Amino acid sequence: MQKIRKAVIPAAGYGTRFLPATKATPKEMLPIVDKPTIQYIVEEAKASGIEDILIISGHGKRAIEDHFDSAPALEMELQAKGKTDLLKIVQETADINIHYIRQRYMRGLGDAILCARAFMGDEPFAVLLGDDVVYNPDKPALAQLIDIYEATGGSVLGCQNVPEEKVSAYGIVAGKETDNSRLMRVSDMVEKPAREEAPSRMAVLGRYIIKPQIFDILTQTKPGKGGEIQLTDALKELARQDAVYAYDFIGQRYDVGDKLGFLKATVEFALRREDLGADFKAYLKEIVTRI
Repeated sequence: MQKIRKAVIPAAGYGTRFLPATKATPKEMLPIVDKPTIQYIVEEAKASGIEDILIISGHGKRAIEDHFDSAPALEMELQAKGKTDLLKIVQETADINIHYIRQRYMRGLGDAILCARAFMGDEPFAVLLGDDVVYNPDKPALAQLIDIYEATGGSVLGCQNVPEEKVSAYGIVAGKETDNSRLMRVSDMVEKPAREEAPSRMAVLGRYIIKPQIFDILTQTKPGKGGEIQLTDALKELARQDAVYAYDFIGQRYDVGDKLGFLKATVEFALRREDLGADFKAYLKEIVTRI
C-alpha cells in the first residue's frame, strides 16, 4: 500500500462572502486570532505526516506564497532585537515544503483537483479544503482518515453528522454500515439535497483521502450544478469502481467560510490560548452582561 505523502489545498476561490475584506486579501489569509486560516490547514497536514503540499491558487493570491516563504529582512530585525520567540514562529512558517499551481478558470472543485494531476502522479493523496478548520488536540482529522485508508485500502471521505435542517448545505453520503460504528461504505452521494431527499445526515466536510483513479474520472466528468465540475460527481463514479468510505472523524469542526462560523472559530481558539484565554473569557462575560 502506498503511503499518503502528498496533499492538495484548493485556494483559488474569490471569497465573495467576506467582501470587502477579501477584495485585496485572499480569504485564506484572514486570521483566526493571529494565524491565517490556511496555516491551520497546512499545520494539520504536516502533523498528519504529509511531506509535500500543493496549493491550488488563483488571481490575487500572492500573499499566500509570501506568507509561507522566508523573510530574511524580518528575521534579521527580530534577531537583532532579541525577539527569539517571534523569530522561531516566522522561521517555522517557512519550514514547510509547499508548491503552487494556478487554476486559471473557476470551474469547480473537481477542476481544481484535476490541476494537481501531474504533481500527484499515480499516488493516493489527501485533500484539505480551507473552509473547514478542525480542532483536535489529540489526533488531527486528516491523520484519522489516513488510519482508515491504511486499514481498508479505499478512498476515505471525512464526514460528520449534521442537523437535518442543514443537509441541503452539504454533500450527503449514502452507504452500508461496517463493523466500525464511525465508518460507512459509500454507495452514493448527493450534492446539497433537499431535506426530504437526503439519504442520511452524514455530510462530507472538507477532508479526503483519494486514490489516483479519480483523475481519469474527472476528465470524463461533465459540469454539474452551477456549470462546474463537481468533485462529488467524480467520487460517486469512483465509489462504483472501487471502495470509498465515509468516516465520522473526531474533532470540533468550524465552517470558516461562513461569517458566523469564522467568528465562532476566532472566539474558541482565543479562549484556548494560554496567553489570552483567561483575560478574554473575563472580557466576554463582562461585555455580554453590558450589551
